Amino acid sequence: MTFVVMLSLLSVPLAAVAQLPPGTTDASQTETVTTDPLRTQAGEALQNQDYPAAFKLLTALTEKYPTEAPLLYNLGYVEDARNNDAGATAAYQKSISADPNFFPPHLALGLLLARTGKLTEAHTELVKAVTLPTEDPALKARAYRALARLDQSSDPAAASADLLEALKLSPESVDDALLVGELAEAANDLPTAENAYRRILKTHDGNPTITAALAHLLLSLKRAPEAETLLTGALAKHPADTTLTSQLAATYAAEDKTPEAITLVDTLHTAKPADDNLTRLLAHLYSDNKEPAKAAPLYAALLLHSPHDVNLLADQGEAQLALQQYPEAQATLSQALTSPKAFKKPADMADAAQNLAFAASHNKNSEIVLQALTLRATVLPQSPASLFLAATAHDSLHHSKQASDLYKQFLTAAAGKFPDQEWEASHRLIALQHSK
Repeated sequence: MTFVVMLSLLSVPLAAVAQLPPGTTDASQTETVTTDPLRTQAGEALQNQDYPAAFKLLTALTEKYPTEAPLLYNLGYVEDARNNDAGATAAYQKSISADPNFFPPHLALGLLLARTGKLTEAHTELVKAVTLPTEDPALKARAYRALARLDQSSDPAAASADLLEALKLSPESVDDALLVGELAEAANDLPTAENAYRRILKTHDGNPTITAALAHLLLSLKRAPEAETLLTGALAKHPADTTLTSQLAATYAAEDKTPEAITLVDTLHTAKPADDNLTRLLAHLYSDNKEPAKAAPLYAALLLHSPHDVNLLADQGEAQLALQQYPEAQATLSQALTSPKAFKKPADMADAAQNLAFAASHNKNSEIVLQALTLRATVLPQSPASLFLAATAHDSLHHSKQASDLYKQFLTAAAGKFPDQEWEASHRLIALQHSK
């Protein structure tokens, strides 16, 4: 298994970028001056962040004034603060219906929809928001930044344009530099990505997110010693940072210093045993270091929280296979492969299928071997190992012609690199010839 630091450890997730700290403006300032005492009380409750009181007051006010957009927005703002997504959505939509050109509810609703995974709807609201007037340029910049994150995967050029508009309205932030770097990396413009990361580090020395991103880039450029120096310096300032620790572990692994990586991650894991990312990282390191007995219980613990995670199941199955726990490995890998499309990468699914074939072969379940190899072949070409497994499976099922053909293919592909299996294949070919 190749050690990989998961991208999620290196980038700001959309939910964090789009998170609405309740309200996008000073909600108490959007009220129309009136003699209604409920308005004054609601404004005071909002200023004091007394959301239960504000909710009651604003509910009463919106019943009295059902077409007043600022009041409806304020109610949505309160519901957002109370983590009532459905209530906030309804209030923001009513505010927009009352005044389609009122900026705050478009932004707030767009951010809420993005946070809850409704990306298409979020994009529509944010596109509308940036066309509307607002007295606070920083809020419009926020809408552009949220759009940039939404566009990042599907339309990188649009994401770059969104970010440029945001930078016209407010200064560059760490998240902006990270996005510039990520977009450049996606376009394989690594010098631009490196420059973006280094530029922001001049003003945010040791920032964990940017430092980890730059180190990850340096690793891809085969500059591991530079990455190690960079990360070591940042960790001196942020010794408990999980992202930096994870990236330094990846750097150690790339430098064939897996024991050092294990020591680093194990120390932090001991301090944060409930951190599943650290647990998974430590398990991967143990697997990479040929210590499946230490990896397996960590995977088992993770599976208690995520029993249907096919990637975890595949990792656990591989550890069980290394421990020669063949029945357990076959059961675990079979469970993982019930959802082949759920794997992060097709190649990971193919590796799990080959491991299942190995486990089933040891368990003398030849039909399972062939089923697993058929699944593997949908992703990867035949390898000497898969040819040999298929040949022995057909052989045990008395499929003489298929077995003979596959033994011959294996011998050609092996080319002297697998002497034990080649000896067996040669002798089985002779036996199969004599059995005709």
